Amino acid sequence: MDEDSVAVVGGSIAGCATAQAVARAGAGRVTVFERAGGELRDRGVGIGLHDARFAELEAAGYVDSSMPWSGLNRRVWTIRDGDAELGHGFAEQHFPFRSYNWGSLWHELRNRVPESVTYHTGAAVTAVEQDADGATLKLADGRQERFDAVIGADGYRSVVREAMFPGLAPDYAGYLGWRGTSVPVAGDPETDGAEARVVVFPGGHCMMYLIPAAGGGFRMNWVLYAVPPDDPDLLLDLRTPTSLPPGRVAAKLTAYLRDLVAEHFPPYWGRCVLRTAPEDSFIQPIYDLEVPRLAVGRLLLAGDAATVVRPHTGGGSVKALQDATALEAACRAGGDWPEIAAAYDADRTAVGAAMVALGRRLGRAQVEQTPDWQKMGQPEFDAWWQEQNRGPDRSSGFGGQPLKRG
Repeated sequence: MDEDSVAVVGGSIAGCATAQAVARAGAGRVTVFERAGGELRDRGVGIGLHDARFAELEAAGYVDSSMPWSGLNRRVWTIRDGDAELGHGFAEQHFPFRSYNWGSLWHELRNRVPESVTYHTGAAVTAVEQDADGATLKLADGRQERFDAVIGADGYRSVVREAMFPGLAPDYAGYLGWRGTSVPVAGDPETDGAEARVVVFPGGHCMMYLIPAAGGGFRMNWVLYAVPPDDPDLLLDLRTPTSLPPGRVAAKLTAYLRDLVAEHFPPYWGRCVLRTAPEDSFIQPIYDLEVPRLAVGRLLLAGDAATVVRPHTGGGSVKALQDATALEAACRAGGDWPEIAAAYDADRTAVGAAMVALGRRLGRAQVEQTPDWQKMGQPEFDAWWQEQNRGPDRSSGFGGQPLKRG
């Protein structure tokens, strides 16, 4: 493939890793088309990489310990307990994860994209047309560019996926994720930075942990999952894959969040959420999607363009990076693009389907059909968790499926 031209649509974490993969495998010309203008590193929310998955990705050359991270080793599930600042921790899990700032991780991956790769910002791809010999990209500015292969790393509203499977779109799960980060302040109670907290309440939960801040120090990252209020204004906005910018709908949801936190959160964890600046928070409708195949002819998918997994799995970013490693291996094995696509598809499609299924089970148990948290102790929690995972974490896919070797 040393004379082949490859387009990567999307330039975030999945796109940078994918561009690195095909460049390392020897593609003659690699071009990235990123819709957003400028840099993406201002997105400061947190993501996690399971220690075992990190080790596999480090061995493959996609991440390393120089990337800013913070170590986690346990997760404490917590309910409100009167005026107790930190609430009552009723169950604890081993939680071997590294936490990252999304923007910092993207910046590190962007810096690892070879200089031979052309990276366009402000370049929105509006359509993709494939034929037997290649594919043509149509851009918003009217230009058309032709490539031997096109890889869609353009997220859950993927243009490349639409070209492969017209009309196939993510399904709304029926609930939202409110996300944000806040700055620790003087007078906060002492908390262990290696500990993640899950604050639970009827109909949902909030995951909280420290992440490295872009300018040094740490921020408290949080994501709260709950069913939104029954409001006719929300139905149209949420069932079609979308994001929610500031405005009438977002304002209603923010008010709902504040009331929920005030009623159910221990005081300290509630403050961490409520003192978050508006510019440091956003609302994320939860979707999921599995595709029949990750590759058709000369079109391939990676990251959220390929499989939309609910965040509860702790493996979305892992899967995007694993997709890149699998694609590199398929390219190095040789053959024409249909052969490369078939090998990549055989490696990754089943993994994506398993992750989607796990995310649905976790979402059902932790948001849609929450237990009576007040009756939970460690034994009850352990049985509940095993049921969701259908076995121990190491075989369930929580934190990401193990990367195939050879």
